[in-house]
Amino acid sequence: MIISILLLFSLAAGNPVNTPESERASVSGIVTDAQTGETLLFANIFIRGSQTGTTTNTSGFYSLSGMPPGRHVLQFTYVGYIPVEHEITLEQGQRLRLDVQLQPSDLMLQEVVVQADAEREEVRNIGTAQVTTQLIREVPAVLQADVFRSVQLLPGVKAASDFSSGLYIRGGGPDQTLILLDRTTVYNPSHFFGFFSTFNPDAIKDVRLYKGGYPAEFGGRLGSVLDIYNKDGNRNKRAGVVSLGMLSSRAMIEGPIVDRGSYMFAIRRSTIEPLLAALRGTVDTVPDSFYFYDINGKINVDINRDNRLSMGFYGGEDNVKFPFGDDLEFNLRYGNRTLSTTWTSIRSDRLFTTLTGTASQYFNKPLFSFGGTEFTRDNSIWDFSLKSDAEFMLNRAHSFKAGVWAGSLTLELNDTFDGNESLQSLIETQYITGYAQHQWDISSTLSTNYGIRVNYFSQGDYVRAEPRISLEYSPEPALRLQLAYGRYHQFLTLITNEAFSGFDVWLTTDRGVPPAWGDQFVAGVKVYPFQGYNFEAEVYYRTMRDLFELDPRTADATGTDYAELFRFGKGFAYGFELLLEKSSGRLNGFIGYTWGVTRRSFDGFNNNRFFPPKHDRTHDVNLVANYRLSSKWRSTAVFSYATGQAYTRVLGRTEIQNPFGSNPTRPVTVGKVNASRLPSYQRLDLGFTRDGSFFNLGKSEFQIQIINVYSRRNVWFYQFDLDENPAVQSEVPLLPILPTLSYTVFF
Repeated sequence: MIISILLLFSLAAGNPVNTPESERASVSGIVTDAQTGETLLFANIFIRGSQTGTTTNTSGFYSLSGMPPGRHVLQFTYVGYIPVEHEITLEQGQRLRLDVQLQPSDLMLQEVVVQADAEREEVRNIGTAQVTTQLIREVPAVLQADVFRSVQLLPGVKAASDFSSGLYIRGGGPDQTLILLDRTTVYNPSHFFGFFSTFNPDAIKDVRLYKGGYPAEFGGRLGSVLDIYNKDGNRNKRAGVVSLGMLSSRAMIEGPIVDRGSYMFAIRRSTIEPLLAALRGTVDTVPDSFYFYDINGKINVDINRDNRLSMGFYGGEDNVKFPFGDDLEFNLRYGNRTLSTTWTSIRSDRLFTTLTGTASQYFNKPLFSFGGTEFTRDNSIWDFSLKSDAEFMLNRAHSFKAGVWAGSLTLELNDTFDGNESLQSLIETQYITGYAQHQWDISSTLSTNYGIRVNYFSQGDYVRAEPRISLEYSPEPALRLQLAYGRYHQFLTLITNEAFSGFDVWLTTDRGVPPAWGDQFVAGVKVYPFQGYNFEAEVYYRTMRDLFELDPRTADATGTDYAELFRFGKGFAYGFELLLEKSSGRLNGFIGYTWGVTRRSFDGFNNNRFFPPKHDRTHDVNLVANYRLSSKWRSTAVFSYATGQAYTRVLGRTEIQNPFGSNPTRPVTVGKVNASRLPSYQRLDLGFTRDGSFFNLGKSEFQIQIINVYSRRNVWFYQFDLDENPAVQSEVPLLPILPTLSYTVFF
């Protein structure tokens, strides 16, 4: 029904070319990497001499419909690849299949990189950013290359601390970002107590962040979407990577399956155990045992030229055992499992469909033992779903996308104390979502994408609709003006701790606990002043209504009605972001600046006044610079500056005489909620990479990285002496200077 309505709108817009319907032709196909056969996501296809073009979808498929008969020259570009031109001659009504392979460019061919980068920017949408795997590998990181740490360098994205890989995007917390791996929801994407994310950089093909104002095809969270795809595997030859690091080591192998597909398997495991063993006995806080691992895999099989089956999986776990004295011991296991099976089908030159089945599990199992008395928790999430999407390209001006996502979600929480059950909670809910969106290129300078998303959540029997629209006006190729609006709903809330994500608990809406919702307004401008340079500016404002989180004043959840466990509130965030990027030359990189404000208010708390949450930071600056020192050596520098985090200051004690006893009470007095600020945060990281060979068996990379070069003692939080003098505070610092080494072999 929705598609029919959008189709009527598109027909009313008229045919963009003065050619009868029966005479129009089309060209479609798949764009891949010439060396590996990997599909290239969001590659650009242009008709030379015009501003008409398209991009490949998440399966590498493109379609240009409604083309008049005659001679055309198609340009295919992708960042980091040599552009290719194909001259074609279309006959009346012809449906041409044109699969294209792009050759990766040599790093020294700077002019090629310039052209690819400039054209890539031409198709970037509002609020969208891409993180390349090259950036992830080369940005200096604490002991381990990490996807989330690289994402945190983008404008609008804030990091809570050196010890947290959580994403705080445009005023939202980590639970307001939907994280997808091969179209599957990941509920706790962290390792090492939240220190870094679960995504192995060797297994990743594409990382795309939708910060806000995104279209109807995405939903389920109030704020943003991080969409990650694993590699499909090399279709031409067997290849692999082995990397040895101080925290963990990695290995990946990929190759073809008898000319009918490909495979990719990657594994990563901690290698920090020898260091912990050396420290044990001299440092009190070293765990008795600790390890983590993760495994990624993907298998692709071509049924025929137009149909492909793929299965991807991920499994990861952390296991730690901590002693806290002679009688107290703590043990924790937590992790994720995901599985997805996808059937992609090219039904025609205009119709592309995707059918995906997913399964996702998150669990954490802490155990506390004190003097023989044990407290245990078994917390798990099971999410099974089926997704169906269809893309229809009517002509060069109109394309449609629609889909349905239905699933079953189970959240289970069981606590025991001294062998007896103390808390049991089982939430089973079903959800179904449908969306339809229409991309309409009104003219060569004006386009719009509008649609609607409808959500049903059985826990509470809620139905919510979400309209979305974006506009883009490009008066000339070097200038793009953009607007976007969207409504978003969230049916889940997260109970987490910034310092330690292993105890994360998700809860859902129910009767008396309505879903959170909010509106987003975004305006942006993108300018390409010179070849290889890009400037972006975006302004955003977003509301957050019916926020629900566990009420900290609830002393005992046993026997309490579900709705009474929560406190409800509202919030807002606004700000602007600037990005200046140089994408070529021996010296390249970017500088990003964010000015942002976010506030929250909860009923019955702080006199219902708005207050800044802890992650509110007014100013945030990140500078990333890459410089090729020689044919063998290259360097990377990252400098970060941010306003100090908000906190509530302890002022002292007040002595109150007790009329019913001889001893006065001395309650602690505090300042306004989060009205004080920690000192500003700043850090400089340096990295050096040497390219070489490993006994002529393959290429190699040796990396030296220095974290916090001038050992700035950034403050994590303050501790207050609540026994003697609460006004006295001591600093708990973040990371000092920290050198790291790694060696990687490519074969």
